[in-house]
Amino acid sequence: MSAALEQEIADVLGRRACSGCGLCTHLDPALRMELDAEGFARPRLVGASRAVPDAAAVFRRSCPGVVVRAPDAAPGAARDPLLGAQVGAWRAWAADAELRHAGSSGGALTALHAWLVASGRAARVTGAAADAAEPRRTVPVTIVSRTDALRAAGSRYAPVAALDSPDVLRPGSAVCAKPCEVSALRQAAADLVPGEPPLLLSFFCAGTPSQRATDELLRQLGVQADEPVTALRYRGLGWPGRFRARAGGREVSADYEESWGSVLGPTTQWRCKVCADGVGEAADVVSADAWEADEHGYPSFADGDGTSALIARTARGRRAVLDAAAAGVLELAPLDMRALAAAQPLQTQRRRFLRARLWGSALAGRRPPRYPGFQLLALTLASPRTGLRVLRGTFRRVRAEQGR
Repeated sequence: MSAALEQEIADVLGRRACSGCGLCTHLDPALRMELDAEGFARPRLVGASRAVPDAAAVFRRSCPGVVVRAPDAAPGAARDPLLGAQVGAWRAWAADAELRHAGSSGGALTALHAWLVASGRAARVTGAAADAAEPRRTVPVTIVSRTDALRAAGSRYAPVAALDSPDVLRPGSAVCAKPCEVSALRQAAADLVPGEPPLLLSFFCAGTPSQRATDELLRQLGVQADEPVTALRYRGLGWPGRFRARAGGREVSADYEESWGSVLGPTTQWRCKVCADGVGEAADVVSADAWEADEHGYPSFADGDGTSALIARTARGRRAVLDAAAAGVLELAPLDMRALAAAQPLQTQRRRFLRARLWGSALAGRRPPRYPGFQLLALTLASPRTGLRVLRGTFRRVRAEQGR
């Protein structure tokens, strides 16, 4: 690895700012993404370095552990300071009942994946799915058919470096990945992707849990570490869907609040706790759960037919959604963005007070990524007392963690 790229990567890792996206594997093919001792995907040099020209410079302007820039809004877009820009927003679900049932919410992204390749709009879609050989793990996959899209349906609450795939740089691709990954790819596309950049699809992301959390959840459900698992899903097969795993001829499961709320969610990596963009502002199209909220604004996780919120950030994304609907692939209905904000309290509250969290981290000696263009200062100063409380809490947590 070039000394400059090595230094840049070491700095991001040392600040615990790596999101595990996998972009750096395209800057030096000798890098591989592997799970570290904490259960997160991190780059490791596995051979003689073959860094591309200007690798360190591309890394500095693209790595989400260094910087995530708010994209310029498309002409005519409306911009919500908490949910980002949009040129179209809908409640959406897959017209295909099987795809809707398999997806984590309404199957809208799964339906788009299948339609993009069937229609020739994309030669392939890079996404993520269970490792066929070891379903406890999650790996990047290439979708070229409806069968592939169905196999990759459903959220994966575990580390996966979606950009650690050669297909994301191939002409004619679409990529569905976490917000940090689509930001990295959009920033690096001019340097790494010949011709038109990929169509970028994403989803609201609450953070990447440790792989160890999946193993712990299985253990709590009676599946031992050495016991072969033949299938594992985190969501889907109904909305919101259950965590399900098959092992030794039996199926174990846990509901969404138990799996995500009690075991998986609390283990999200530090980089995700200081993320300005869990809502995928760099994507062409982003999807989210369109939860129904109770009178206190708390999302209801009662089982039902899945419904996605679908937001087009760019004219290219809007065209894809409307064309898919015209082809009978998606069902669309109006989306109230205020209702979506109320149903996504983790996203809105994190962004509202993120500037205070970033200050607290920096004061405690851990420099966070930079987030130009997200208007974070104005959001936090609107509620200064709460902001101060968040700053102090973050400062104490970082100091305690560093003192271990």
